[in-house]
Amino acid sequence: METIRILGTGSYVPPKKLTNFDLQKMGLDTTDEWIVQRTGVKERRIAEPDVNTSDLSFEASLKALDMAGMKAKDLDLIIVGTITPDTCCPSAANWLQAKLDAPNAITFDVTAACSGFIFGLNIASQYLKTGYCKHILVVGAEIMSRTLNWTDRKTCILWGDGAGAAILALGEEGHEILSTHIHTDGQNGQDLLLPGGGSSTTPISHESVDKGLHFLNMIEANISFRVAVRHFVDSIKEAAAFNNVAIEDINWFIPHQANLRMFQSMAKSLKLSMDKFYVTLNKYGNISSASCAIAFDEAVRSGSIKEGDLVCLPVFGGGLTWGSALVRW
Repeated sequence: METIRILGTGSYVPPKKLTNFDLQKMGLDTTDEWIVQRTGVKERRIAEPDVNTSDLSFEASLKALDMAGMKAKDLDLIIVGTITPDTCCPSAANWLQAKLDAPNAITFDVTAACSGFIFGLNIASQYLKTGYCKHILVVGAEIMSRTLNWTDRKTCILWGDGAGAAILALGEEGHEILSTHIHTDGQNGQDLLLPGGGSSTTPISHESVDKGLHFLNMIEANISFRVAVRHFVDSIKEAAAFNNVAIEDINWFIPHQANLRMFQSMAKSLKLSMDKFYVTLNKYGNISSASCAIAFDEAVRSGSIKEGDLVCLPVFGGGLTWGSALVRW
């Protein structure tokens, strides 16, 4: 039976590490113990100044294409989930298309913050089901380090840079995406906000820069934490119910890598062992739309995910956005 299949995955993180101790040396009022206790992050990867989001996407895409046994010219569509594109115009997907030399592909970006990769999978699935496309590259990629106020310990300790990718097709071979689910809540989008640079009231100006409007802000962090956990849990329940699967029968949960305490709250709420949660947060931090994709690829390549395993990928991000995918490996 032809269904949506994953033919290959890939990921890439920059080589430069920024540890919690490095942040202390930068004069930030924090400690390794404080950061680890509150977030679970010990270090994160930082892109060099001359590296762009499409460059990270390129490296991850090459690995996914190699696993799939495909060439870039085989691609019909490239979707990049990101809130940190190389440029506002053209899109990161356009830059990636040029670097891959994929002239047959349609390209566009998806702006769904930390949920970007799952939104990309959902969109790709629709194109495949209609027969409009045969082979689709979905990427989640971010350079979050360029959105940060490095004197604000509430935010700068959390984020990192990187990219993850997957090749999708409709067929009988490969690893099956059983379902994808996406949601948004624009009424509460201000809780996670990057206000500067838009067309509303904060185009780039000396004043907007001086006010720090081009930095990522987390408003009412405790409220966002509770809301995120609720949506994570609901997304897992939705995927399980849609596929008539018991939550305890899911082998792996690979969430958006937001905060270790969130994972612990999710596990407690669902009565699950933390051993079922695949975590990369400690070494990469939160990479927004890329984090779920990177963790998924690492779980595949490490052999943690076995043939026949059920894998749930729940996400939550600014917008507000949330959702999940359920995969039979």
